[in-house]
Amino acid sequence: MKLGIIGLGRMGAGIAHRVATYGHDVVGFDPAITSATHKGLSEIVLAKNVAEVAQQCRIIWLMIPAGALVDEVIKQLKPHLKAGDILVDGGNSNFHDSIRRAQELAQNNIYFLDCGTSGGIHGLEHGFCLMVGGNKKAYDEVVPLFKAIATPHGFGYMGKSGSGHYVKMVHNGIEYGLMQAYAEGFELLKEGYFKDDNLNLEEITRVWNHGAVIRSWLLELSHTIFKHDQDLKNISGAIEESGTGQWTVDEAKSCNVEIPVIEKSLEVRRWSRQTGGNFATKVVALLRNAFGGHNVKKIE
Repeated sequence: MKLGIIGLGRMGAGIAHRVATYGHDVVGFDPAITSATHKGLSEIVLAKNVAEVAQQCRIIWLMIPAGALVDEVIKQLKPHLKAGDILVDGGNSNFHDSIRRAQELAQNNIYFLDCGTSGGIHGLEHGFCLMVGGNKKAYDEVVPLFKAIATPHGFGYMGKSGSGHYVKMVHNGIEYGLMQAYAEGFELLKEGYFKDDNLNLEEITRVWNHGAVIRSWLLELSHTIFKHDQDLKNISGAIEESGTGQWTVDEAKSCNVEIPVIEKSLEVRRWSRQTGGNFATKVVALLRNAFGGHNVKKIE
């Protein structure tokens, strides 16, 4: 099969590489990249613009920041798309926007799949997790590419348009709460009753990762963090966010569903940006860096 990819950042480049490794042809475009070898993507064909991608590919994957840019790129693509072509938005778009885009493109018999994508910078090596919404016929056609991109058993059809990004939105909300719970526990271990004994967070997380109920990939990443630094004195505790956490809270309120843990974790992030945070928010910031490559501010 042949796939066009617009957006060759950390995750876009990983997707391009995995698709090409599985023997599919890849045409990519990113205005910031002028040479495929720049990102080790010598196996793909680098297009000069989005029009060139559309002219060469029936299936196009958008891996670009959510919001107005997605609409702008779709606007640039539309004159070059044909009936039956498939656009996949793999970014963290708002599910309401995905529903609208699918409806608008359907007027020209163009399919739009909203694909929640998880895996961060580690997806290149281990495969991504894909939550896909949209037309089932279009989904079935793209399955061979999903298999190449995803970790084994790591993709599935969520339902009608918008459902893929809806599921990813809730996924991110859960992620907020999980990271905050871990981080608060680590701060209590560090500053609580045995503060003067300097409990070894590296050793604690190592033990927890072997048989404990709370073992997880986030805990494995925490272990790696504490293996290098347990004081975090030179790390800012200000946590940035992509917006999906707030969308999760807004959606819960509109449906009269109580999500106090996720809502509180969002409040903590706002507080951290106002105050510089604490040890726990430093841990969250470092976890975001560990799985997604998000920037961590350093304190001089």
